[in-house]
Amino acid sequence: MASGGGSWKGYTLVAATVVVTVLAATGVWNPFPQLWSWISTTGPIAPGARWQQQLGGSPQSISIAGDSVIVEYRTSVEAYGLTAAVKLWSSDADWASIAGKGANAVVVTGRLLTKGYQVLDPSTGTVRRSDTSATAVWTYQDAIVDLSCSGGDDCRLTAWDPRSGEQLWTVGTGGIGFVLDAANPDLPDTRRLSSNRVDDDVAGPPVLPGLLGLPHDGQIRVIDTASGRLVQTVRPDRQQRVAVVGGRVLTITGTAKDGTCYYDVVARNPPGGQVVWRRDGLNLRTADNGSACDQERDPAGGYNVVLGVDPYGREVLINGYDGRTLWYGDKESTVLTLNDTYAVIRKGDQVRGYSFAKDKAVWRLDGRGEVGAALTPYAVIVVSKDRVTALTPSNGAVRADVRTDAKVFAVGPDGMIAASGRDMAYLPFS
Repeated sequence: MASGGGSWKGYTLVAATVVVTVLAATGVWNPFPQLWSWISTTGPIAPGARWQQQLGGSPQSISIAGDSVIVEYRTSVEAYGLTAAVKLWSSDADWASIAGKGANAVVVTGRLLTKGYQVLDPSTGTVRRSDTSATAVWTYQDAIVDLSCSGGDDCRLTAWDPRSGEQLWTVGTGGIGFVLDAANPDLPDTRRLSSNRVDDDVAGPPVLPGLLGLPHDGQIRVIDTASGRLVQTVRPDRQQRVAVVGGRVLTITGTAKDGTCYYDVVARNPPGGQVVWRRDGLNLRTADNGSACDQERDPAGGYNVVLGVDPYGREVLINGYDGRTLWYGDKESTVLTLNDTYAVIRKGDQVRGYSFAKDKAVWRLDGRGEVGAALTPYAVIVVSKDRVTALTPSNGAVRADVRTDAKVFAVGPDGMIAASGRDMAYLPFS
């Protein structure tokens, strides 16, 4: 009897499937969009979210621009309202980046292997300015900087006001070629410390630095961004690496000897090249461990601060402008993230926020174990396996503390955007 009952249920399921298929095929009723929506619907990303929105695909990046949330996919970009996730506009693009800050923010978009870019209003998607010649674009809080080349030996770097589109300056750079393209190609500066639970661009666009270094054919061309002038051209030796940090040109020399690497860091002031500060034995982690001393990475750090390791294995934070030691750790302490004002440091299961101005820790979290962190203008983000905490950088006051395994993509004045799979949510600060 049991076997007969099971067969009857199986026949019924088959018959129902046939009926649904026939109805869908004849156009009488199509259940599949609703069915797929039901299947792909997930639970809440985190408790207390103001809203949660299902996206059309996996996001490449998510940013906050004024009152809009900008979502970048592989071949398109779209915008949602920050208040209630109402879709505002969409556009075809291979890349997107945010320039400006707050109400003056704009969205810069372009196509791969295609010259030019567009500057869009984040609320409407309206084109505010377009360019047809630039091969590379860098976006900052106070400028959009683009590189245009008419032939490999005739290139110009130009800075624009993000919102008004007014040209700030332009300078000829000589031959740069076409090695720099699309949005924010890597320049010889500092390499940000990051966590796999927090997007690399969570802090939003940085301020335009005082000096920019443009790499080409073994040389670094140094541009003064205050005046828009080419102030120096540097050609490092094979055992050297150059980084433009804190308004200085750092030359890191790695010498292989006795089965290890010996490092020397010299900071010079362009255009004359006068030595401002020097550190012997400072490892800026530009090379992998070993005796080859091949420096293939930028120095670790953030903005105007570099992170080094002394010969005894102790981490040290140094002001790139004047060489001052901002913090000197012990062998058990590890810097998780930093900017020009603060560092987040882990020792054991304790996380501390260190203020360079006050020369001391201004907050701490206990019992966190393995964590990652990021510093943004509005909050410090501390992430563990299933928890995200947002703190006020100056005193550690908790702005949000939620249980979630989602990745944090963007932080604004009043909350943060987290995403998991094809879902994103706005987590407000208290």
